Amino acid sequence: MPGWKDDVDVLVHEGKISVPYSWTVGSTLSRFYCELRDNAKIWANRCPSCGKVFAPPKIKCIDCYEDLHDWVELPGTGTVETYTVVRYEEPVLHPRKAPFAYGIIKMDGADTGMVHFIGDVDPEEVKAGMRVEAVFEDEREGNILDIKHFRPIT
Repeated sequence: MPGWKDDVDVLVHEGKISVPYSWTVGSTLSRFYCELRDNAKIWANRCPSCGKVFAPPKIKCIDCYEDLHDWVELPGTGTVETYTVVRYEEPVLHPRKAPFAYGIIKMDGADTGMVHFIGDVDPEEVKAGMRVEAVFEDEREGNILDIKHFRPIT
C-alpha cells in the first residue's frame, strides 16, 4: 500500500503520558528515613570488622564488605568538610532559591560525610571547618529533606 498517506491529513496530538510508579529504598535507608520522620534523629551504622561509622547508613562496609547491622544514634552535630555556593536558578535541580550553600557535613561520631544544605547563614560566610547542627522540618515525610538544613553552632 505505498502512497496511502497521499490522500490523508496527518493529525498530531501533543500529550503527556503519566506513568505512576513506586520504589523502595530498602531496609537500611527505610530505617534511616523513618527515624528522621518519626523521631527527628540521625542514625548511622557501624562496621563490625573495621569499626567505620557510615552516615547516611549503608548496607555493606565500603572497605571490608561486611554487612552492617550495628546502629548508632548520632548527636545531630558535625563539621563542614567542604561546600559550594549555588548562585543560579534551576527549578528542576535546585529545591532552593539561589543563592544557597550546600556541603559535605561530617557528622560527629561518623567517619563519612553527608551532603546537605547549609542554612541560617549568609552563603558567603560558610567556611570549611564550621561547626553545624541539624535543623529538622516541623512536618516530616520520611526523606533526606526532613533535615531542613544544617546551621552554624553559635
